[in-house]
Parts: sequence; C-alpha cells; structure tokens
Amino acid sequence: MSPQLTLQTPLQIPPQEIPGYLQKLWAQDQSDNQGANTFCLLVWHPAWLEQKLVNTGRINGPVIGLQRSDLVHEARKIVLEKDLPHSTPPLAKEVFNCLQANKISEEYDDFRGQHIDSAISQLQPRRLITLAPNLDKGHDLETLVAAYCPLPEEGGGDSACGDVIVLKGDTNSLKEGLHIVDELIPEDLPSWLWWNGSLDEDPDLLSQLALPTRRIIIDSALGNPTHCLNVLQERIKSGQVVNDLNWLRLRSWRETLAMVFDPPNRRNSLSNIINLDIDIEGEHLVQGLLLASWIADKLEWKLTKEVEKDGQSFKTKFLCSDNSMVNFRLMPLPVGKPSINPGQIIGLRLICQSKTNEKSGLCVILASESGECMRLEAGGVASMELLEEVVPLQNNPAEKDVALLLESSRGSTSPLLSNAAPMAKELLNLIESEK
Repeated sequence: MSPQLTLQTPLQIPPQEIPGYLQKLWAQDQSDNQGANTFCLLVWHPAWLEQKLVNTGRINGPVIGLQRSDLVHEARKIVLEKDLPHSTPPLAKEVFNCLQANKISEEYDDFRGQHIDSAISQLQPRRLITLAPNLDKGHDLETLVAAYCPLPEEGGGDSACGDVIVLKGDTNSLKEGLHIVDELIPEDLPSWLWWNGSLDEDPDLLSQLALPTRRIIIDSALGNPTHCLNVLQERIKSGQVVNDLNWLRLRSWRETLAMVFDPPNRRNSLSNIINLDIDIEGEHLVQGLLLASWIADKLEWKLTKEVEKDGQSFKTKFLCSDNSMVNFRLMPLPVGKPSINPGQIIGLRLICQSKTNEKSGLCVILASESGECMRLEAGGVASMELLEEVVPLQNNPAEKDVALLLESSRGSTSPLLSNAAPMAKELLNLIESEK
C-alpha cells in the first residue's frame, strides 16, 4: 500500500500558537475522541540527497523523504558518471558530495512529515513531529500542523486519531526552535526518536533530541563504522532504550543459522567450530561484526588480541571455553550493484571439525544467493558434510522496519544487541589498529 498524506492541507501556524491550536483541535469532540493513547514519534528527517536531486532537476519533486525508486536509480547513475567505486551504496554521502550545487528547480513541494507510510499510520500514533532541515542557508523556521488518521481499510474511522507537526528551516533555525518540540511531546505517552540519517551528522543535535527517557531508533550502517558503534555502545551503556535498524536486518541470518543447528544431531557441532567466515558488501564492517559478536556471545567465545590484514580481509581468533581456537575472517567484497544499506552480509561459512574424529566434519554455508554459496564452497570442504541455505533477505523500506520496532518494542533494548555491541566495538578496534 502506498503512503498517504494527512487528512487536510497542513496549516502554517506560528510556533507559539501550536499548543493552543492542538488543544482546540481535540476539544472539538469532547464526547469520544481526545486522540489516540499510543505513542509520540519524533523524526529527524534530512533527506539531503533527495533534496539535492530535486534541487538540481535530476529527479522530479516533491521531496517526500522516502527511499523511492527514481531516487535510487538516479543515485546509481551518478556512481557511474562520477567514476565512484561500483560498490558505493547509492544513498552514500559520497554520491551527495559529487553533485554540483547549481540550482535548476527554485520552487518545489516538500511533503516530509506529511507523507506517512501506511505501516506506521496503521499503528495510530498520537503525534508525529518531523524536523525537516532545508539545504538552503538562511531558511527561517516554519511550523505546520494537521490532523491525521489511518485509512478506513487500516481500521481508521471518521475522527482524527492523531496529529502531525512539521518543523522546517535550515539547521540553525531548527536548533533554535527545539524548545517547541519539548512542549509538544506528551509526558504521559511513550516517545520515540527516529534519527533518519547518518550518525556522523551533528552529534550535538542527536544528544539534544535523544533524551534518556526517549526510545531511539538509529541505523548503525549509516556513518563512519567506528562512530556508529561508539554511539550504539554508549547509548546502550547509559541505559537508554536503543533500536538499531542494522541489527534488525540481521534477523533472517540469525534465525536461519539457529534453525540449522536446531536438530539434536547437529547441536554437538557447535562446540567443534574451527572457522567462521563472513562476507559483506563493500567496506562498512558493522553488520558483519555484529553477527560475529552475536555468535561469539551465544557460544561464550572470548576475543583474543591477534589480528592480521590479508589482502582485503581481516583475520582474528576467538578462544572457546575448552581453550580451543576459532579462526574468524571478515571479507569485504566489491559488488557491482550494492544494497541501499551499506555493509550488508552476503555470505557466512562455519566449519565444524570433531576433535575426536578428524574424518567427520560439517560445513555450513549461508548465502544471500546461490552464486555466493558456490564461492564459499570452494574452501577445501570436499571431505565434509555440506549444508547450504540461501537466506531470504528482507528488502523492506526503512519505514516498514521502523513500524516493526514501534510495534514490537517492550520498552527495553534487546539483550542480544546489548551483548553483541561491545564485542563488535572491540573487534573493530583490533581491525583499525591493523590498518
């Protein structure tokens, strides 16, 4: 189902008048509607690349803030035109930096904050507040307000179940207007911050918005890997509720691997793992490190201080509880048409070798496509039992993944993520020391 607009054209209201307007809006139906008793979602929604592409006439407006197909298609063209590495993700900062600043389209509609994905709208949020920074410097603060409800087929009725507030302006004017945001978030409802951008961008603003009482949604695939893992680990350590879209996209890999070893006759093989290889798209290491750290945590492996760089790959070792060693290799691979999400895993190989029976062994290969299965299989496993699985990848738009987190969160950080993040950071520190 396509995203929908708000029920009415948003009204431009002076910031100081918004609280009174909202009170009046909900007072019109005292009998049965004071707004949904659900949650408040605050979104930092820069959409820098989309703004630049519309601004320079490379795609048509309006700006809606979604990962639409024409945006991704045009970004891939720019990767080729500007001779960027073919493994450059289409929405990467490098693509944005390649575009000239020459304007072609002076005026265009901007529907950020008004163009609401149905996956989120059907959860009936009480209030959606979008911070929509503009590329143009000197853009004064504008505030828009509208009533909002889900479509009838999603369970909505005739009355509004929530409201939408959009703050537009350049980054400086938005920062000056942040006090408005605090006034508009109901204290009696759970509140979320979705940082829908790179974690490298404006750490001070992120700190201002990500109050300890707010549950935050970030994407550790967006930004410098070291900084991404720092943010992830620091926020978890502080006790804040953290949800990571990059971790969510690992779910199919974790579930498939767990199912492989679920049969009783394979469980003993978990104590006989000698090699773990993970292949990723491009050079953003975070997702591969998180998966390796999840496996190590579940099997109670300890990270050693050994590390070496072998060509493009990185190698280290884990120490098992019986003092045996597991060789770990992370291999960044150049790909011609990478995912919009940097550093996605494309293959995993686990080799299990019995310590008492050297003639028996198991090689487990998980891959995102059959070609990757064949590549990983060429690793001297002919004498072992071979088990191959193609992992079904979920190519969800970000809005759908956010809706999954909003719907499923119990108000705490996943213990699995809490345990994996520190080891992933330690792994990355080792790798960085070898570069």
